[in-house]
Amino acid sequence: MNIKEKIRTIPHWPVKGVMFRDITTLLQDGPAFKHVCDELYNRYKDMEIDLVAGIESRGFIFGSVLAYKLGVGFIPIRKPGKLPYKTISAEFEKEYGKDKMEIHEDAIKKGNKILLIDDLIATGGTISAATKLIEQLGGNVIECALVIDLPDLKGKEKLKDYKIFTMVEFEGK
Repeated sequence: MNIKEKIRTIPHWPVKGVMFRDITTLLQDGPAFKHVCDELYNRYKDMEIDLVAGIESRGFIFGSVLAYKLGVGFIPIRKPGKLPYKTISAEFEKEYGKDKMEIHEDAIKKGNKILLIDDLIATGGTISAATKLIEQLGGNVIECALVIDLPDLKGKEKLKDYKIFTMVEFEGK
């Protein structure tokens, strides 16, 4: 199945010059969504993974399905002020501004093997911040899994110390 065809591109959103890759069309297509989830499961089912961490918000969708199928727990990594317990945070640059991510301070035990998942890698800022949070809590990032890669934005260069898995690539910003 060509999942790239299932992803809509919205020019100049959220700011002029950005070509937003919208996965809602992929999610609305049952066979395509199932295909992506099954591909992720097949990749990770034989790896030693203690927890799946998903980045707000689209990483929650794929991450929670994958955690369920793997029979492991799920950790949400969220924007500031969304988690109810004590958190740690990391600030980062993204393609159209600064942002911050948070995780509960008790989400990970030292030595836990973590699969980090999100829908897309652009500049790598969000994923880089998430890896720092995981490692600050003593977790080991086994791999970063992403549906979409925007290689022109060179996000993988920020993550050269990590294994990265992506399913499709789009040119441009």
